[in-house]
Amino acid sequence: MPTTVKAAVFDGLNADPRISGIVLPDPGPGQVRVRLSAAGVCHSDLSLSNGTLPQKWPAVLGHEGAGTVEAVGEGVSGLSPGRLVALNWEPACRTCWHCRQGEPHLCEHALDGAARPYAELPDGTPLHPGLNIGAFAEATVVPANAVVPLPEGIDTGVAAVLGCAVLTAWGAVNNSAQVRPGQSAAVLGLGGVGLSLLQSARLAGADPLVAVDRSPDKEELARSLGATDFVLADGSLAKNVRARTEGRGVDHAFEVVGSAEVVRAAWNSTRRGGTVTVVGVGSVEDEVSFNALELFHQARTLRGCVYGSSDPDRDIPVVAELVRSGDLHLNTMITDEIALEELPEAFDRMRRGRGGRSLVRFGA
Repeated sequence: MPTTVKAAVFDGLNADPRISGIVLPDPGPGQVRVRLSAAGVCHSDLSLSNGTLPQKWPAVLGHEGAGTVEAVGEGVSGLSPGRLVALNWEPACRTCWHCRQGEPHLCEHALDGAARPYAELPDGTPLHPGLNIGAFAEATVVPANAVVPLPEGIDTGVAAVLGCAVLTAWGAVNNSAQVRPGQSAAVLGLGGVGLSLLQSARLAGADPLVAVDRSPDKEELARSLGATDFVLADGSLAKNVRARTEGRGVDHAFEVVGSAEVVRAAWNSTRRGGTVTVVGVGSVEDEVSFNALELFHQARTLRGCVYGSSDPDRDIPVVAELVRSGDLHLNTMITDEIALEELPEAFDRMRRGRGGRSLVRFGA
């Protein structure tokens, strides 16, 4: 029978969410219903709500979640009710050209589900899931390949951020940039992903490790997560980063804001022959410019990074073990635990660049 759950419904562009009951169907063939323990509030949710990323309306946003399998549809194997899982917002088809090249993070069909209704309002109005998932609800129905089992003994609350922020950050360091011990790195932007990136770079052996943000209040937290230095994001940013590496610039700069200005600052903070990895999601109108001579002379690499160049089925269990062992500390990046009704305030904090990750706790 269909299931009614509480959700945060976004009716259109730039609309604040309203709390409503929504009707979830029973999971169909190849689908799973997951009862959510928690959902992270990601900057990509803000990008969906303001039109930076495309979204069909009305919708339930939220793509970073973890919980317990509640029911499975026909043909689903390896998952049963009661299993602890994290959600994967970009499930790979495993058959398209990119998947066959070992690039599931670039799967041509990964976001097909976001274009289809997955639930209804009580009056029958179809609802779309933000980035396939619809995690700002007490439960959701997703394809089985959007579910990754978690090891026993991990808190499904904090594990919610594994499916986007932490996996993106860990993958950016280990899959995309492939940071080696002793290489220098700078992280520009200390939101949820940036704070996770600091920890991942520390685990990879980056030294010095420079944290950059426009808010001086984040220095103490950044240093506690492994930063050796802290630089304010002002007009002297690149100069001050380079000063930490005898004037050369860092081997690796990670842009975690999604801004042409910050991409350019990351480029200027990097040594000749170094690498800039763009993790933040920017606007199509926000253009970065380089002159032809500097591209030749600096011999730097500028790369994009989608979902940490990760394969969630392979990498989420690895990262989950780092959490369980205590090597990765997720509680430190979660600065606000909130109820579903407090989502508007969480979105406002993201707009103002305040805090780290907000975490919706269900049943709190």
